[in-house]
Amino acid sequence: MSGGPRTYMGKECWKRRLWNPTDTLNVLLIIVDDLRPSLGCYGEKLVKSPNIDQLASHSLLFQNAFSQQAVCAPSRVSFLTGRRPDTTRLYDFNSYWRVHAGNFSTIPQYFKENGYMTMSVGKVFHPGISSNHSDDSPYSWSFPPYHPSSEKYENTKTCRGQDGELHANLLCPVDVTDVPEGTLPDKQSTEEAIRLLGKMETLTSPFFLAVGYHKPHIPFRYPKEFQKLYPLENITLAPDPHVPDGLPPVAYNPWMDIRRREDVQALNISVPYGPIPVDFQRKIRQSYFASVSYLDSEVGRLLSALDDLHLANRTIIAFTSDHGWALGEHGEWAKYSNFDVTTRVPLMFYVPGRTALLPEPGKKLFPYRDPFDPASESMDPGRQVVDLVELVSLFPTLTGLAGLRVPPRCPIPSFHVEVCREGQNLLKHFRFHDLEEDPYLDGNPRESIAYSQYPRPADSPQWNSDKPSLKDIKIMGYSIRTIDYRYTVWVGFNPNEFLANFSDIHAGELYFVDSDPLQDHNVYNDSQHGGFPQSLMP
Repeated sequence: MSGGPRTYMGKECWKRRLWNPTDTLNVLLIIVDDLRPSLGCYGEKLVKSPNIDQLASHSLLFQNAFSQQAVCAPSRVSFLTGRRPDTTRLYDFNSYWRVHAGNFSTIPQYFKENGYMTMSVGKVFHPGISSNHSDDSPYSWSFPPYHPSSEKYENTKTCRGQDGELHANLLCPVDVTDVPEGTLPDKQSTEEAIRLLGKMETLTSPFFLAVGYHKPHIPFRYPKEFQKLYPLENITLAPDPHVPDGLPPVAYNPWMDIRRREDVQALNISVPYGPIPVDFQRKIRQSYFASVSYLDSEVGRLLSALDDLHLANRTIIAFTSDHGWALGEHGEWAKYSNFDVTTRVPLMFYVPGRTALLPEPGKKLFPYRDPFDPASESMDPGRQVVDLVELVSLFPTLTGLAGLRVPPRCPIPSFHVEVCREGQNLLKHFRFHDLEEDPYLDGNPRESIAYSQYPRPADSPQWNSDKPSLKDIKIMGYSIRTIDYRYTVWVGFNPNEFLANFSDIHAGELYFVDSDPLQDHNVYNDSQHGGFPQSLMP
C-alpha cells in the first residue's frame, strides 16, 4: 500500500516535535453507529475509507477491540460509564442506569468535573429512557446536546422507489436536494461540530467534544452518488452466508428490524431463517459499504476543520463504534449476537506527538481526502496492537491520555461507587520504548480476554429475540473471546434479581480461531467440559 511514509518517529524527530506533557490536551471522541471494521485500515480492500485510513495512519490502532453487548443503548451506556452490562443492568432500551443501577459517572462527566467544556453532537448516548430523555444532561454536558433536525425523517417514507413513489425502505440512496430540509443527519452533525470547534479555538479551558454519527445504521439512507463507488458486479456475498448446522437456535437472531422495511417486506421472506434472495443480499452489502464511505467523507470534513483551526496538534482523537453488524454471515443481517462480526469494532487513538509527529508549520495532518478521487490511495495504518481489548477500556484510557487521574478499578459489587472502571487501562500500549520497533505491538495476547453478552427471551428464535425487554429475558449468553477461541454459554437468567444461573445451561458454542476464524463450526458438544469456566469471568 502507498500513501506516504509511516508515522514512526525517529529519535531526532522525537526530540524536536513531541507534545509537551505539561500541555492540556483537548479530546474529540467520534462514535459511529453499527460500524464493523470494514475499513481500508483494517484490511478491507473493497471499502473506500480514505479519511478514516488517514486518521489510522497517525494513530495507535487496535486490531481486536470488542463491545460488551451488540446493541446500541446497552453498549453505549457500558463504555460511557466504564461498566459492563451486568453492572449498568441495562440489556434493553428501557431504564436509566442512575435510577436502575447506580449513580455512575460517565466519561464526559469526569472530564467536565476536571475543568473541560463538554459537548455532545449527534448520537452519543442512545436517545430515550436509557439516557433519561436528555442524553444524561446536565451531568455529562456543559450545555444541552445537539441533535440534527433531519433525524426525525430517518424512518419515514423518504426513499424514492422504482415506482416513483416514496417508501420507508431498507435501501435508501437519496438525492439530498430532494429529502426534507435538503440535508441528512450526519451532514448536520458535522456542520454543528465544526461550528463548535470554531468557538473552541480561542477558549482558554480545554474541551471534550463527542460526535456521534448515525450511518451505517439502518435504514441505509445516504447520498446516492456513494453507490457508484460499489458497482453490484464487484459485490460478493458473505463468505459464510448460511446458518451453520451446529448453531444452537438460541444463538440465532431473526433480524426482525430489517423485515419491517417496505422493500424487504415485498420479498416475503420466511421467519426466522430466511434466506434473503442473493441479488438483494448484494444490494444490502452495497448500501452498507456506500454508507461507510459517506460516513468517511463526513469524518474527513470534521478532521480537516480541526486541522484548519490549528487544533489537531493539541487534541486527542478517539474513533470507535458501538458494535458491528452482520452482512449475511451465518445467515444474519443485524447485530444482536455474540459473534465477532457483531461484537468486534474499530478502535484507534491519535495522540499529538505520541502516536504521530506534530505537523510542520503550514502542513496539515488531516487534509480532506475525496473517496471519488483515484489519487486517494490507501494509507498504511500507524502502530497496531493485536491484543484483545474491550470498549469498557475507553474510560481509563482517555482519562490517562489526557493526563487526568485514572479512576480506580471497581470493587465487587460497585453499585454504590460513583467513580470507578471495570475496563483495563490501555495506556501501556502508548509507551513506545524502541521507536524503530515493529509496528505491531504484541504484548502478550494470550493474556488478553474480551467479554460480551446477549439476552434472549426463549431457546428458539421468536419475534422479540433480537431486542427482548428486561422482563422477558429468560436466558443470557455470556461469551469469552481469547486469541485462540470464542466460547459462549447460554444460561438461565432471572430478570427480577439480575442473576445468571450457570448450573442451568441451555446451550453452548465453542469456535477455534485458527481453524474456524468465521465461527461456523461449533465444537461445544465435541469437547469434554462441564460448563462456563467461572475463573474466566470478569
